Amino acid sequence: MPEIEPILEARGLTRAFHGFVAVSNVNLRVRRGTIHALIGPNGAGKSTLFNLLTKFLSPSSGQIFFKGKDITGLAPPEISRRGMVRSFQISSVFPHLNAHENVRVALQARNRDTFAFWRSDSRLSSLNAEAARLLERVGLGDDAHRPAAELSYGRKRALELATTLALDPELVLLDEPMAGMGREDIGRTAALIHSLAGSRTVLMVEHNLGVVADLSDTITVLRRGEVLAEGSYAEVSANPEVQQAYMGSHHA
Repeated sequence: MPEIEPILEARGLTRAFHGFVAVSNVNLRVRRGTIHALIGPNGAGKSTLFNLLTKFLSPSSGQIFFKGKDITGLAPPEISRRGMVRSFQISSVFPHLNAHENVRVALQARNRDTFAFWRSDSRLSSLNAEAARLLERVGLGDDAHRPAAELSYGRKRALELATTLALDPELVLLDEPMAGMGREDIGRTAALIHSLAGSRTVLMVEHNLGVVADLSDTITVLRRGEVLAEGSYAEVSANPEVQQAYMGSHHA
C-alpha cells in the first residue's frame, strides 16, 4: 500500500547565517490529520525551522512542499490563502478591538471581504454568529466584548487561536502555544488542539514535554540544526541520544 502524501514536506532544508548553519539538511514529513511536534533543547534550530516552513525566512538550500506543490518561493500571505496558517508565539491580536471584533476581522480576511462593514446587516450577522461560535470553542464566550488588551496572557493566546481557526486552515502551525500559560489555560488549550486533529493538521513547536507526550502523533527532535530522532513520544523518549541532548542542555 503506497504511503499517503504528506500535507507538508521539507526536503534538504538548510539555513546559514553568516557561516553559522542554524538548520542543516532537514527532511520532514507531516502527515495529514495528525499532530506533529518539533522539540529540542535550546539552540536546536526549532524557531529557525519553523520560520523557514512558514516562509518568514528563506532557505539557503532545500525545498518545501504543501499539498504536493512547491511553495519554497512563495510569501506568507500566499501560503495562508492556500490553507497553511501560523499562530505567533507573541500574541498578534488587535489590542484595542474586543475579542469578538478580532475574530470577525479574521473571518472577513478569510472571505477577502475587507470592507464587510459596508455590507448588509444579514451578511454581518452571519459573521457575528460564526465569531461567537469560535469564541465559545476556545472558552472566550464570556469575554467576547472585552478589549483584547484587557485579557490575561493565556486568554490572549486563546483569542489568537480563535483568529487562526477563523481563517479555516487545513494546516495550523503553532509556535509554543503553551508558553506563559497557567495550568488551567494549558489544559484548555491542549484540549482545543486535540479537538483539531482529524479535521485539520497541526504542527507545533512546544517546550512543555507533558503536553507533547499527551497530544502528539509524531515528534521530531532537533539538535544543533539537524534531525536527531523522530517517532512517537515513547520512541523518542527512550532514545539515548535524545536523553543525552536534553540532559546536556540542563548543564550547558
